[in-house]
Amino acid sequence: MNAPISPSNAPDWTVSELSGALKRTLEDAFGYVRVRGEISGYRGPHSSGHAYFSLKDQSAKLDAVIWKGTFARLKVKPQEGLEVVAIGRITTFPGKSSYQIVVDSIEPAGIGALMALLEERKRKLAAEGLFSPERKRPLPYLPTIIGVVTSPTGAVIRDILHRLEDRFPRRVIVWPVRVQGETCAEEVAAAIRGFNALKKGGRIPRPDVLIVARGGGSVEDLWGFNDEAVVRAAAESEIPLVSAVGHETDWTLIDHAADVRAPTPTGAAEMVVPVRADLVAEVEDLGFRHREAMGRALDRLRADLRSAARALPSREALLAPKRQRLDLAAAKLAPALARNARVAETRIARLGQALERRSPRARLAELKGKLAAVGERPGRAFFNFLVIRKDGLPQIVKHLRHAMRTTLGLRRQRFDGLTQRLATGREAMLRQERERVVQQRRRLLTLSTSLAAAMRADVAKRQARIGGLDQLLSSLSYRSVLARGFALVRDGDGRAIRSAAAMPPGQPIELEFADGKARALAEGRAARRAPREKTPGPTQGDLF
Repeated sequence: MNAPISPSNAPDWTVSELSGALKRTLEDAFGYVRVRGEISGYRGPHSSGHAYFSLKDQSAKLDAVIWKGTFARLKVKPQEGLEVVAIGRITTFPGKSSYQIVVDSIEPAGIGALMALLEERKRKLAAEGLFSPERKRPLPYLPTIIGVVTSPTGAVIRDILHRLEDRFPRRVIVWPVRVQGETCAEEVAAAIRGFNALKKGGRIPRPDVLIVARGGGSVEDLWGFNDEAVVRAAAESEIPLVSAVGHETDWTLIDHAADVRAPTPTGAAEMVVPVRADLVAEVEDLGFRHREAMGRALDRLRADLRSAARALPSREALLAPKRQRLDLAAAKLAPALARNARVAETRIARLGQALERRSPRARLAELKGKLAAVGERPGRAFFNFLVIRKDGLPQIVKHLRHAMRTTLGLRRQRFDGLTQRLATGREAMLRQERERVVQQRRRLLTLSTSLAAAMRADVAKRQARIGGLDQLLSSLSYRSVLARGFALVRDGDGRAIRSAAAMPPGQPIELEFADGKARALAEGRAARRAPREKTPGPTQGDLF
């Protein structure tokens, strides 16, 4: 027989009541905690948006969960194997009778963890080609507008503006962002993309170059510029971008993605604009060199002009062939005109003879002869007829007279028509020949006028050219030098004396001035005389 169960004072708990009591006890006892451990079992966000993983160390493991809203705000995202400090509250999960930490934020566990995360992210982005040197573009030499992404209240923007004012003042557009904190990366990436979204010629002008700047700080302070969104925005920027984050020894991932990395924000200002004073000096130097080159070129051209002027022929040599051609043409013109006139007269005479042979008088004489011959034939036939028939004489005479009148009328009409046609043809031929002669005369006059005009134009052109050469010769002549107050010294034989040493004392010399010549005698050197006050004139000898 089984022994009865002894009664107990402990109350009975349901499973739900006990789980709720444990949950309240655990949450009241611990509340918010900071737990350091290594992330394990992380597979990315769940389909619901929540993230589940574990925190472990050498001897224990703690389940962790990050709700969807919290996960989107995290500055540092969980990664498998990353050692972090998770901040959250301890609670239980009654469905599995386990406890867990609901994470509100995650921080890397020390510099080592941050550097490991940074190296992992750097390898990932480099494998995508975001740091490739082929993607980098040169900066514009002198940008018109400079865009700056930085905090508007820090010393960085004042340093940049002051440096730009010293070197080369340019228009600056500042996009204010937070350069530290949880929203830093999001604001910097949005600023870079916002500058690139501006249209050229819009109300807000699009910058020619961008500067992303921040002062120095710790690795945690600069962590926003290591964010993947910032790096991708810098790599996608169509505007050349200069990274000036931290000091010279500080390196962030945006430095690798930017087109140019500046050691400091002041150095970035120096990189984007040249020194205006240096440009002015360079332009002045180039202008001076240009003027010097132009002077040398003009001197060379003057020397070439003098050489060409010496090689030019004289006025007579230039005009002699033209004058000779003109004389030959004038000599041939009169005989040619006379010969042409004789040819025209001969042709007109031949035409006149031909017209004379075909004139109405000649034709009329010919027809009269034929008519006389025709008249003899009817008389002979009539005589024969009379001989044969003497009894029909009156009737025959009547018919004969009628036939003769008819024949003579027809002949007269024919002769009149021929006479009119010959007269008309003769007048037309004579008129045509007269017009041809007139045209030939006009053509001859036109050619004569054109020849005379061409000769005058050619002579005028030659005269103008010779006049120009004469002026050039006059300007290059030594007489123009004499007109400015100089004198040409010659010895007794008319040879030019080029130095005082070539004039022995007492030698007669000839001085040529602009308005005439004068004779003089040379004295000794001025050095043998007592010193006297310096006066303008020759310094090696005296002339009188």
